[in-house]
Amino acid sequence: MLKINDIHTKYGNIPALQGVTIEVKAGEIVTIIGANGAGKTTTLNSISGLVRASKGSILFMDEDITNTPTDKIVAKGLVQSPEGRQIFPQLTVHENIMLGAYLRKDKHEIKEELDHVHSLFPRLYERRKQLGGTLSGGEQQMLAMGRALMSKPKLLLLDEPSLGLSPIFVQHIFEVIKKINSQGTTILLVEQNAHIALSIANRGYVMETGRITGEDDAKTLLKEDSIRKAYLGH
Repeated sequence: MLKINDIHTKYGNIPALQGVTIEVKAGEIVTIIGANGAGKTTTLNSISGLVRASKGSILFMDEDITNTPTDKIVAKGLVQSPEGRQIFPQLTVHENIMLGAYLRKDKHEIKEELDHVHSLFPRLYERRKQLGGTLSGGEQQMLAMGRALMSKPKLLLLDEPSLGLSPIFVQHIFEVIKKINSQGTTILLVEQNAHIALSIANRGYVMETGRITGEDDAKTLLKEDSIRKAYLGH
């Protein structure tokens, strides 16, 4: 479904990604783990077209999207829920969610998708008239994910969904991620909480200083001593 081939991305003259190659197959949950500053978010932003790879190629559904504008990438079914949520605090919960459907014209299906989001996150329905800025961190994460789902993604990119959340909210968010995947959405997950990410993923990639340094079945990575010591606190 997604093939990233030897991409290099720079911020000015500073290299952020140096030859990253990743593959995500339809139906999978694939996670990228790594320390702060490893290049995980830059990888997702390069895929989404928010920053441009200076070298290499990105293929989605066998189509080269390396230089495709972000809105066209979203229209193809590749959607990102960004780090830090980035909701609009002065808009209501409902208005924030509906922004995810701004490229869509199919009103009946939009209503079905909205009902689906409310079934996944009942609290968003309860708070639909509240301003986004009045929600807790966990509720804002639900809102960011709900907004992304309104674009009806084939592939959902999730950037640090557990960031700053209480353990109860983290558990809930990851249960929902598994449910979204079981309902047919492929997921590429960037996450600092390596243990919970690997526990729900099919496969994992380890990233250090802009390079992929490891790749394996998620359960295998969970058992590797070097991964356990570096990322799992063992």
